[in-house]
Amino acid sequence: MKQLCVKATTLVVAMTGVLLLQGCSPEVGTPEWCDDMKDKPTGEWTANEVSEFTRSCLITRAE
Repeated sequence: MKQLCVKATTLVVAMTGVLLLQGCSPEVGTPEWCDDMKDKPTGEWTANEVSEFTRSCLITRAE
């Protein structure tokens, strides 16, 4: 029973940490997100990030 309680507590702490970190990042496609992506090494970008960066930060701003 004690192990189950420890596992449950660990899960709650981990999920809380994930939620807190997600709350701190700007919404994808916003100017703040574009600025964050410019600071992130391109080798760490995912395919979805490349696509969204192109659509939101390059094409939209050029219009």
